[in-house]
Amino acid sequence: MSSDNTASELKLALDMLEKEKEISRDVLFDAIEGALLKACQNHFVKSDNFCVDIDRDTCEYHVYAQKEVVEEVFDPATEITLEDAKEIDPSLNIGDIAKCEIQSKEFGRIAAQNAKSYILQMIREKERDAIYNQYVGKVRSVVTGIVQRRVGDNFTINLGKTDAILNESEQVESEHLRPNDRIKVYVLEVKKTEKGSARILVSRTHKDLVKCLFENEVAEIQDGTVEIKAIVREPGSRSKIAVWSNNPDVDAVGACVGVNSSRVNSVVDELRGEKVDIVNWDDNPGRLIENALSPARIVAVFADPETKIGKVVVPDDQLSLAIGLKGQNARLAAKLTNYKIDIKSETQAKDAVGFRYEDYMFDDDEYDEEYDEEYEYDEEYSEEYSDENGEEYAETEEYSDDSEGNGEDTADDGE
Repeated sequence: MSSDNTASELKLALDMLEKEKEISRDVLFDAIEGALLKACQNHFVKSDNFCVDIDRDTCEYHVYAQKEVVEEVFDPATEITLEDAKEIDPSLNIGDIAKCEIQSKEFGRIAAQNAKSYILQMIREKERDAIYNQYVGKVRSVVTGIVQRRVGDNFTINLGKTDAILNESEQVESEHLRPNDRIKVYVLEVKKTEKGSARILVSRTHKDLVKCLFENEVAEIQDGTVEIKAIVREPGSRSKIAVWSNNPDVDAVGACVGVNSSRVNSVVDELRGEKVDIVNWDDNPGRLIENALSPARIVAVFADPETKIGKVVVPDDQLSLAIGLKGQNARLAAKLTNYKIDIKSETQAKDAVGFRYEDYMFDDDEYDEEYDEEYEYDEEYSEEYSDENGEEYAETEEYSDDSEGNGEDTADDGE
């Protein structure tokens, strides 16, 4: 039987463990029960007939040896005479089971020490299980951590109760992480090691890191009003995301940008200066390609859904901007739309097959009705104008910036 002081100390210790280790009281009580049975086994050789009763409110506990009431005792460990049984409970008779209380002080120092080791081992195991269960539920989400140290080419990131591994392949080349840097990381994988602890792999390069950062920043994404339809990324340099609004009164791009660009700037700051282009998603592949090539202005887009090829005409002074530095803008646009994109200036397009409206006209000078329905621009998005040769093009309204680029005029969605 436990004393009042022992019970109160045990209750205090359990409260502290439950709070600090986040281990349920039931698990802790099971550990104590197992430890007491272990002590019985060590002290009395066998523990098959022992049981433990613990009051889970007061933490008072009792250890009993269950013995059969017999006329003559042959095994004192499992049998008790009727006379001795009557002293415990007068109602007992031959064949009944008597519960003989064992004082824990009888266990001895070694048995008590073994019981303590058993409890600590159980607590460590349950703590590891709790950490694993906590982080396995965070796979494919973002968590905040602190850079601890560099181990070879990898970094260990402290997540609070455990460490994660940021492998070299998941690091952004342009980032220079230092100890005590606070960063957000994307949880790739959580596995149990042979010892039962959690092995957590995280990333700073995964495209869904950007997606999760926007989900955390933009309330309209959290409530489902705005959706991120597609996202592509070249880590440390540039990302493009296509967004869609399920509410016609909500501007998807504006919601992601935020007032005074506050929302997108928060994401850019976390990505340490990585540029982020936010464009409108469109089920019309021609308009989607046009949006994806932002900030370049587009004259015309001819998209073939069967071959997944998009042919784009831009003003002469917009060709470099449309292609981007080292072809980056066109490359990201191709990945975002899943189209191979071929870009030509207006001057180049005049003599290029497939880049002129007349290339898609029949002998009766009428456009294919199916093509008209799928790829013609609405009047509200475009205005027609004629060049010196009388050829008509659709010029779309788009914003532009002062950035310049250069590279090939064809971008494939597969790198």
